[in-house]
Amino acid sequence: MIRNYLLLILLLTAGALRAADPRYPVSAIPPALLKNAYAVQREELVSVKIVDTRDVRYVHRIVVTVLNENGDRFAGFSEDYDKYREIKDVSGVLYDAQGNQLRKLKQGDVRDLSAVSEMSLMEDSRVKSHNFYHKVYPYTVAYEVEFRHRHTAFIPRWVPQGANYYSVEQSKLEVTAPEGYDLRYRQFRYEGKPAERTEKGAKVLTWEVKNVPAQQPEPFTGPLRDRCTMVYLAPSKFSFAEYDGDMSSWENFGKFIATLNQGRDVLPANIKSTVASITANAKTDAEKVRLLYEYMQQNTRYISIQLGIGGWQPFDANYVATKGYGDCKALSNYMKALLAEAGIRSHYTLVHAGREETDFMEDFTVSQFNHIILCIPGAKDTTWLECTSQTAPAGYLGGFTNNRPVLLITEQGGKLVRTPAYPAEQNLQVRNIIAEADGTGTLKLKCETRYTGLQQDYYHQIVHYDSREKQLEELKDRLKLPSFDIGELKYTEHADVRPVPEVEETMELKVPNYASVTGKRLFILPNILTRGASKLSSDSTRSSDIYFYDPYVDADSVLITVPEGYTPEAMFPEVKLSTAFGNYYARVTVNGNRITYVRRVEMKSGRFPAKDYPKLEEFLNQIYKSDRSKVVLVKKEA
Repeated sequence: MIRNYLLLILLLTAGALRAADPRYPVSAIPPALLKNAYAVQREELVSVKIVDTRDVRYVHRIVVTVLNENGDRFAGFSEDYDKYREIKDVSGVLYDAQGNQLRKLKQGDVRDLSAVSEMSLMEDSRVKSHNFYHKVYPYTVAYEVEFRHRHTAFIPRWVPQGANYYSVEQSKLEVTAPEGYDLRYRQFRYEGKPAERTEKGAKVLTWEVKNVPAQQPEPFTGPLRDRCTMVYLAPSKFSFAEYDGDMSSWENFGKFIATLNQGRDVLPANIKSTVASITANAKTDAEKVRLLYEYMQQNTRYISIQLGIGGWQPFDANYVATKGYGDCKALSNYMKALLAEAGIRSHYTLVHAGREETDFMEDFTVSQFNHIILCIPGAKDTTWLECTSQTAPAGYLGGFTNNRPVLLITEQGGKLVRTPAYPAEQNLQVRNIIAEADGTGTLKLKCETRYTGLQQDYYHQIVHYDSREKQLEELKDRLKLPSFDIGELKYTEHADVRPVPEVEETMELKVPNYASVTGKRLFILPNILTRGASKLSSDSTRSSDIYFYDPYVDADSVLITVPEGYTPEAMFPEVKLSTAFGNYYARVTVNGNRITYVRRVEMKSGRFPAKDYPKLEEFLNQIYKSDRSKVVLVKKEA
């Protein structure tokens, strides 16, 4: 008996010692993964098990070593959940640099909060989060979160390395699906095909990466999948709430969206009468569109409400008419109903919105959308409406949704088309400055600037949404002058100018010590307000292609009057640059006591190979230098 008791104690002690054995010591990290890294992902498992179209089991296990305080942002976890995405279990452990266990996550330490965003009135999503808030570096955290998704409309993508200064020792994606289930995938920057096996009547696909060094930021980059390994997963047959759909083609996916919207475009009787009254005297469909769009803008406002299937399905037209608000889906559906009542056909349109978000996988059908707009096809021109804006002119989309593939929901199903691309000659900044410098170097100037197209988007926002105080504050940040006094600041909007809207800015400034006076010499920079901000450093290891999204033209004309008696001593030469990225021209002349400066920049949009980065560096650095070149004047002897 005593012998058995001693044996049991020995076994328990050995088990305790094994449990306390160090795990994930920092010393075991390969040196190459420490270079340029704030954190190292030691291991990761993303397990996706599709049971059926309304049941997906998802496990995420991740271990991260935080090397310094810059890596703290990688140390916690935060996950949303709702009625269709349940968090079943959460566990976590904190280790020190040697791999000794310091603490375990307690369920009471997990924060559980509402996930209602600032732009939403109501949402039923919540978020669970946790952080050990450890500050002795380096340290390691391990988390495991288990989910159950009650739909297959969206399957999370695999992104082993989703940030700069973050290296990856190991990461694996394992997807299990019934053998007869049509699961599609699209991989980026992954060599070879996934490993495949059959297990208990199910098909298992596995992707894995190891020893991925940390990346550093690169200017003018494109989408994340252009730089990092990623795998997108998409079903063909899928379910969401009580709806079933087919995602095998854009046409079929569009049919699913049409099913969600079916019967939700019925207007109340009083709104039907209003439509008839508004359009009674309109002579063309274009005029009807403008009048109804302005009516919608004046009588509704954007408020996000995401309840249940609300992230996919709009509130009906009667709801918007009664309440006077809705999200992008509800407002676009309402506008569509108004137009239909006036006999005008339009299409509810899905888009991935956002500046520099024009990248889209056209040949892989999966939901890539986050916004809804409206398309009105015409015999000659197509009109696009941004229904969440109370101020945008009819027919202008702006940088939020222009120049990208979108999915029209037609009577036949989904159809991919592109929104308008605004060329450089429509995105202008035309600036005219008349200035006078006195003998102390103080500069007084009057500046008139015309912004058009994409270059007026920012000014449209500040005209309509910023207070006078905010406008002045933003002007000070924008001009980058050491100090100045504002005598006048005025904005005049021309929203109905075609083909794109315009904003005029008029301002008067007084800039002390703008010109330097040293003895009998005066040093002055003729480019007062429009200087290239990009000065690039040499990047011989550039790995990703170069992206420029918005083409534009800047044209400056500056006339500076200086005190009598000065003559030019040093002037910079005329500069002409012509490259694949754009063109630049600058010239300065002096006639008597007047300095005239002319500058023009045309930047192109497009994707350029990484190997051309030295050419881009040379081009932008020449602009940077030219924009800061001074004129030296010397005072004639009396």
